Amino acid sequence: MISLQRMDRHHFAWLSIAAAVFTIALKTLAWWITGSVGLLSDALESFVNLAGASFALWMILVTRAPPDRQHPFGHGKAEYFSSGFEGILIFGAAFAIIWTAIERLLAPQPIESPGWGLAWSAAATGINFAVARVLAQAGERFNSIALRADSRHLMTDVWTSFGVIAGVALVAWTGWLRLDPLIAIVVGLNITREAWHLMRESVDGLMDRSLDRDAIARAGRVLAGFKPRGVAFEGLRTRRAGASAFVQVVVRVPGDWTVRDGHALLDEIEAALVAELPGVEVTTHLEPMA
Repeated sequence: MISLQRMDRHHFAWLSIAAAVFTIALKTLAWWITGSVGLLSDALESFVNLAGASFALWMILVTRAPPDRQHPFGHGKAEYFSSGFEGILIFGAAFAIIWTAIERLLAPQPIESPGWGLAWSAAATGINFAVARVLAQAGERFNSIALRADSRHLMTDVWTSFGVIAGVALVAWTGWLRLDPLIAIVVGLNITREAWHLMRESVDGLMDRSLDRDAIARAGRVLAGFKPRGVAFEGLRTRRAGASAFVQVVVRVPGDWTVRDGHALLDEIEAALVAELPGVEVTTHLEPMA
């Protein structure tokens, strides 16, 4: 068995796909046993999880392709399409959930065998929670927006399932049948927030969003450490493209320096930035002081 530390990004995407298939089976069984529209909404969202995880795997595989003539900076931004696609899928699932719940609200139906249905749904929820935690850690480790988006999507599913399970239990306890579709509507409205967040993050990435403030500050401190050597810096720019990060800066040196001296300094600066921000790609440009 492959350990988590040795797994690559696409292995975690496959893990998410496997979890989605398994939870679809469990949640569909729970809905079939009970007839609960709340549990049906939960099962529908798991189909969205499967579609999102499959698309995330595809985009992660695209990012692994080396740079080419048409894409000299690589294919790192492909992961943002995954995040945006998951947002669209969640919006679609929310609409389907709310539509089905309104129909059941107008024509309530009793819930059958709630105990078994809740047991299967709870098992699926436990699987989603465990996989979401693993994906979150992998997303931070690889700085992968696709894995982070998949993790947040699964956590949305977890909280949705908690709400549905509570709703079905309350219906079984109180006998108020309309409580089931009402909770399903609340679930549908709630998951639209995650959809909006994912789509906004996707757009930010495609628009060449800069690195976070902490990373920029750390880069600035590295550059400041070279200033006592009589050099200056300007035009510090950063951007992120999926799991890749880029730093660009103009380095000004005294005009009497040789080209060899200047480029030796650039090598030191680039190495220091990479040591401070592992994985970053640094581009420096040498200019004489005015």
